[in-house]
Amino acid sequence: MLKNARFLTSNTDHRKCPPANKPEFAFIGRSNVGKSSLINMLTNHKHLAKISGKPGKTQLINHFDIDGRWYMVDLPGYGFAKVNKKLKADWDKMIRAYLTGRENLTAVFVLIDSRHSPQKIDLEFIQWCGQLQLPVVLLFTKADKQSHSKTSQNVHQFLDEMEKLFVELPEFFVTSAVTFEGRDELIGFIEENVAEYYEGE
Repeated sequence: MLKNARFLTSNTDHRKCPPANKPEFAFIGRSNVGKSSLINMLTNHKHLAKISGKPGKTQLINHFDIDGRWYMVDLPGYGFAKVNKKLKADWDKMIRAYLTGRENLTAVFVLIDSRHSPQKIDLEFIQWCGQLQLPVVLLFTKADKQSHSKTSQNVHQFLDEMEKLFVELPEFFVTSAVTFEGRDELIGFIEENVAEYYEGE
């Protein structure tokens, strides 16, 4: 189980991130997708990641040490509608440099709001990750906000769109920061990959 999470550093340059000597799991998604809430739910820590109703609150690469064994990384969201173009371009450049520059990156958790039908911006970002052969895992968030059948319908619609882009679908989890749905399964997935990382050293 995940026991101890502590903040390490925030920066805009992936070259200044902590040493790439542990498996790293990055969390990214559209603005206001519930990323901070999910990180806090996973770590069982109410204030580890700052929660804001204002999209675009996370503007840095935030590293957290988990049990001294792996890194959790909170990345700025993509698709900012209310920021100027230069700022958006700077953020995009920072995110892309990080994702393509960290050799210890074990999984990129792309968060998708389960309340919505497939969004073009999510599909485009995942396709970009696929072209770079990044290890994408989908996390469907906010499953508590509507019925189970509606969540299932939206998830399957999204996966249907993904099948048009990929030969093999990435792994996915349905989550809720309120009900803790998906927490055990997601932590199990992370722990399995952490174990494999150290076995391969």
